[in-house]
Amino acid sequence: MRIFKKNEKKLVRSWAMYDWANSAYNLVITSTIFPVYYTTITTTKEKGDVVSFFGFEVINTVLSNYALAIAYLIMALALPFLSAYADLGGKKKFFMKLFTYIGALACMGLFFFKLETLELSIVFFAVAAMGYIGGVAFNNSYLPLIATVDQQDRVSAQGFAYGYVGCVTLQLICFVFVFKPEWFGIIDASFPARFSFFLVGLWWMVFAQIPFTYLPESKPLLGDMQVVFFDKVKNEFNQVLSKIKQIEPIRRFLPAYFFNAMGVQTIMIVAAAFGEKVLNLGATKLIATIILIQLVAIVGAYLMSSFAKRYGNIKVLLVVVLMWIFICISAYLLNNEFQFYGIAFMVGLMMGGIQALSRSTYSKLLPQDMEDTTAFFSFYDVTEKLAIVFGLFTFGIIEQLTHNIRNSALFLSIFFVLGFILLWRVLKFNTLLKN
Repeated sequence: MRIFKKNEKKLVRSWAMYDWANSAYNLVITSTIFPVYYTTITTTKEKGDVVSFFGFEVINTVLSNYALAIAYLIMALALPFLSAYADLGGKKKFFMKLFTYIGALACMGLFFFKLETLELSIVFFAVAAMGYIGGVAFNNSYLPLIATVDQQDRVSAQGFAYGYVGCVTLQLICFVFVFKPEWFGIIDASFPARFSFFLVGLWWMVFAQIPFTYLPESKPLLGDMQVVFFDKVKNEFNQVLSKIKQIEPIRRFLPAYFFNAMGVQTIMIVAAAFGEKVLNLGATKLIATIILIQLVAIVGAYLMSSFAKRYGNIKVLLVVVLMWIFICISAYLLNNEFQFYGIAFMVGLMMGGIQALSRSTYSKLLPQDMEDTTAFFSFYDVTEKLAIVFGLFTFGIIEQLTHNIRNSALFLSIFFVLGFILLWRVLKFNTLLKN
């Protein structure tokens, strides 16, 4: 087996290609074509936006949001133990492959999504989300193993940039089928969207072979191990948790990240619905806006990385969080289409910055001589997933109580205020991160 050195260009590029491979799921399935297709086929003349799911009558968007929230919750509970098992048994890449194939095949299964297959399709939708979450978690854990501390901001930004370019590339391919079906002799109106879901799974699976080929196998922390018993996995989990409690910068950073992720991830999931309910923009304009956000996010990732090198990660993150507060207030006051595009531009810029910089900041706060990076990064990923669950739940509850989605957007600013206050407590460690 070839021995790689940290910062080796080929190794970094292959790692970044996983973001290229799986980000198509996040754009096509979570944000653009799937939500539009799902809402269209589950809205009928007879029942309106109410669907029957295993005998229960449920509002269509509530069903999809709950399915997504349950998927995130399951993974949040499972990841710490799976990551501990992966570190003990040297199975980091094994689980990365496993979740990739599960997620990709579930996306392909959505090709059969029609109203009569709603129950099975919602299961595929949830399983695809679980595959995405697991694949990202194990891919993230490679960052401190492939890049030195002074390069982790840049490498993290490179990964997100690859992801944004990759997902937009596939999105444009899907658009050819969605908007010009006559070019291919397509008669079935549902086929272009369903074929797009299949392409997402295929894209994800094919391009993931690049990191699978070049990323190194992780070393088992137990010598000759045939079976890892639950108590050993539990002990590993408890040891990592104990270490996190002893590392003050991480102990302070994770709560701040929780509230910031609660705001950021919720905004990304509900952005299209917000634009439609407030301004009635229509599917074409909304999808174009989501693509704009992805493209601008590339600039944001590299821009904030360069600022972090000069001023330090925490100072830059504090400024970014302040901008998110401004975005939430602006969304509440939104009056016209052009203001929406302006807010979307800022969302993309700040999204790329906060995602790339948060990942590299956490990586740089870890002891750089450790091998059990998967277990440590599982806490980072669990923090994000729980934040999404609470964020979606809070957003929905406020809209349900006030019947105004603007109030939900404004309330998200409170999460960012709390995140800013907690992040300020990490500022004393800024010099450690200025590399």
